[in-house]
Amino acid sequence: MDEQMVREHIDAFCQALLGGDVELAANELSSELRANLGQLVAMLPMPLSTATVESVDRTNTGFRAVVHLVGESDETRLETRWKARDDRPVIVEVSHLTDSATGTDIAPEDEAETSESP
Repeated sequence: MDEQMVREHIDAFCQALLGGDVELAANELSSELRANLGQLVAMLPMPLSTATVESVDRTNTGFRAVVHLVGESDETRLETRWKARDDRPVIVEVSHLTDSATGTDIAPEDEAETSESP
């Protein structure tokens, strides 16, 4: 799993959300996150007018990407954690970023993973 492959999947996730296709976007989620899809959808400012990737960084165990989502009346930034599953990158954790850079986690898969300080 390299950065280019992760970026392609992040872009597919953003385009699916931008098109309002939550089911297609869910293809980029781990099975654990798909089981909690309602919690993730509740974080989204749907319908979206813009979905952009702010950053993609390699971590010790995968990649971290920040996605900026803008809806008609609200916007949010999500930190997504990506790991390889079945030879492809999937989102294994999603956190809502606030101005203070603290977030609410949804289904963190690896509690032992080293967190990066904001």
